[in-house]
Amino acid sequence: MSRILTAIARHAAANPHAIALEGASESLDYATLSTRVAALAERLRAINPRVVGLLAENGLDWALADLACLAADIPLVPLPTFFTPAQLTHTIHQAGIDLILTDRLDASTRLSSDGTVLPRFGKLDALRLPTLPAALPQGTAKITFTSGTTGAPKGVCLSRNGMETVAESLRKASGAHAGDRHLNVLPLSTLLENIAGLYVPLLAGASTRLLPGESIGLAGSSGVDPARMLDALNAAKASSAILVPQLLLALVAALRAGTPKPTNLRYLAVGGAPVSPRLLTEAERLGLPVFEGYGLSECGSVVAVNRPGDSHTGCVGRPLDHVGLAFGPDGAIRVSGAGFLGYLGDTPRNAAWVDTGDLGHLDADGRLHLTGRRKNMFITGFGRNVAPEWIERELLLHPAVAQAAVFGEGRPFNVAVIVARDKATDAQIASAVVAANLELPDYARIGAWVRASAPFSAANAQLTPNGRPRREAIASACADAIEGCYSLEYAKEDHELLC
Repeated sequence: MSRILTAIARHAAANPHAIALEGASESLDYATLSTRVAALAERLRAINPRVVGLLAENGLDWALADLACLAADIPLVPLPTFFTPAQLTHTIHQAGIDLILTDRLDASTRLSSDGTVLPRFGKLDALRLPTLPAALPQGTAKITFTSGTTGAPKGVCLSRNGMETVAESLRKASGAHAGDRHLNVLPLSTLLENIAGLYVPLLAGASTRLLPGESIGLAGSSGVDPARMLDALNAAKASSAILVPQLLLALVAALRAGTPKPTNLRYLAVGGAPVSPRLLTEAERLGLPVFEGYGLSECGSVVAVNRPGDSHTGCVGRPLDHVGLAFGPDGAIRVSGAGFLGYLGDTPRNAAWVDTGDLGHLDADGRLHLTGRRKNMFITGFGRNVAPEWIERELLLHPAVAQAAVFGEGRPFNVAVIVARDKATDAQIASAVVAANLELPDYARIGAWVRASAPFSAANAQLTPNGRPRREAIASACADAIEGCYSLEYAKEDHELLC
């Protein structure tokens, strides 16, 4: 039996009128939620789809559809609303999705001319597709698609027990309790928000506020209005929320500018990509209760996290209770406990350990420190190993720098491709580079920089949904400008190159 559904039933019996989910115009208490989920699950069983795709904005209907699939034991594929039509089509066919639940029927029908519109599923439209079945690992409850380093999404198959094990460990680590009010900031199609922002509060008997991105200051996959987001946190009386580093940076900038600080926050989790320790320190100075964590889809989301009363800047915290860690000779991190079932289209996994591709170590107190991505590590022309994330974290501390990607494989010095924040001038970016270099050893310093002509984004395939730069795509788009930095003529220029 599902731990989450059991928890909902338990809360419905003990405290039926406690608010479980709160949308833009409707709230569901635990008793009503339990009834609605059971009814929707029964409808799903009657339709009997093989695999359900969920394409919708954050809201009550997203959560109800997710829980109904869990109750009906039907695999669910959350479809990110920022995926391109080509990515959505690829995902539908690779996963064998034969039913889409959506709040954007017109866009969905364009993905398949042979779809049949069924009676609405709550407030979501239902579209039946004649998609051919796909071979799924036994026990697949959810397939989360991670964009990885190329444009073609990759499906990670997860079991119900694996996801719920992570959620329960995270409930304990975060101190989640019935008095909490969580505000969903990240898309629920993101596994981290799905697990930590929906399942964890339900396990704890807490309340979750689910609003579309534009209501909390988000535009697409990378635009943000930080003042509006802070207002949304205040209006929701949110005690917890989850951010990626770029959102934390935006909130810190807004607080510096005088926007009022949320008054009810007790746990602001930050993850999805490396976070600069100096950014975390600044956030804490401004009164934000930030807790950095680490995880990946292949491990069911969170692996380690800082905790109330046990938080240390510069590490990603202690491993969750169910997690085992091992390290290769080069510091490569391997994780056991709640591992994924396999990649969609590949042979199911039988291994106990997940090779994360990340580098790190445990300190003497058992806290996990990350040093970079193994595949991102490059060796300079002088034979020094460099993790680009380290340099990028230093750059991102400066107000002039919105995004950065650093390159230097086999080169005499490192080059940074920089996306300027707002209307930052070349002089302001140059000052940021000088300041970052003061914090770095000589072999890691930036010898030249290139100003990007457009932000890294999912739309131009230069950013993953969780905020990590797609390095190959950025390097390709800026190849001429980067190469120009190593030419003799570069030293004679009085301005930086543009890509």
